[in-house]
Amino acid sequence: MAWADALPPTRNAALARIARVRPAAYARTRNHLDGAVTGLSPYLTHGLVTLPEVLAGVLQRESLPVQHKLVFELGWREYFRHVWAHAGDGILHSLHPGPLPDAAYDPLLPSDIRQARTGVPVIDEAVRTLYATGTLHNHARMWLASYVVHLRHVHWRAGADWLAAHLRDGDLGSNHLSWQWVAGTGSSKPYLVNADNVARYAPAHWHSPGTVVDQSYAALDRIARDARAATPGAVDGVATPEPPLLAAPPADLGLHAPVAATADRLRGREVWLVHPWALRAPPADLADGAVVIGLYLREHHQVWPWPEARWRWVDAAMAAVAPERWTVDAARLAGALACAARVRSVDDPHVTRWLRPVAQLDSAPTLFPPVERHCASFSQWWTRATRGLERAEALL
Repeated sequence: MAWADALPPTRNAALARIARVRPAAYARTRNHLDGAVTGLSPYLTHGLVTLPEVLAGVLQRESLPVQHKLVFELGWREYFRHVWAHAGDGILHSLHPGPLPDAAYDPLLPSDIRQARTGVPVIDEAVRTLYATGTLHNHARMWLASYVVHLRHVHWRAGADWLAAHLRDGDLGSNHLSWQWVAGTGSSKPYLVNADNVARYAPAHWHSPGTVVDQSYAALDRIARDARAATPGAVDGVATPEPPLLAAPPADLGLHAPVAATADRLRGREVWLVHPWALRAPPADLADGAVVIGLYLREHHQVWPWPEARWRWVDAAMAAVAPERWTVDAARLAGALACAARVRSVDDPHVTRWLRPVAQLDSAPTLFPPVERHCASFSQWWTRATRGLERAEALL
């Protein structure tokens, strides 16, 4: 099924999903691959809806305690932004030592993992699902990351970069810090994939008896801490092709860079910049005659390319709010906007470094009370963020 068929790239589709969330079913089944998950992550990553909008939509139908599992999971997304705000680019490096020194891990992701032919069904099914749908259940992401890091001894960063590239909801904060949590470089201990756990939560064709993951947790922990990686399984199966990654949008999307006359056209006018992490309509307080421009920054996408399907999904959502869309480097952007009376956008750490010199950045909506002190663990942050709160309604 095509990405846009499964999760249409529209705000209305996101709102419809919010309306279908059933908190009790979510809390009961969310760990199962066929559980009642929300499917909202791509919409949140790309800013079609916000965390406050998700919670408000759910609370229209029923009241929830602040300690409900659904609220808890919304908290994880905001916690990762909290860590990113304090650590900056440090999230791309190990926050603290893991089971082995960084140098003990392979810096490259092996081809048998990329091609879904490890011989471990849970891993190969996860990779095939990722490529086919652009999404992956959170539990499957954890199993995949654990296998890559702790059994194959591949550095978490190699796996995190690869997964972020192929996910429709690829967010550097959530993705890379989740990998660090699994790796033990952002948590107190490594997360270990185990065949019994897979059998409990995944369909039968994911089950992996008799493979390297079919061991006790004690044995798996020994492998994670041993400098010798586990021997790969059979790798002579049919390879699943990895979708190519594009550092620039497909040509037929009709995107362009600003031309020489753009600066004159924008002279004295207010400009609202829409970027891939805030694909919402511009605010109501824009001046009359304001210009809305969609923006893809080359500096970002040259480092973090996307598969074609994600480019098309994001651009369809962007076109709905910004018919004029640019693909441009930071220097040319600054030149094009130099004569504008005012330039505004939504702040987001994916693009802050390039937008801050040219635009006034509005803070993205947050759900939880601000926690100024850096918290090294989610539990520490959660305690501070929810102190004195009993009902989820108090967050809005």
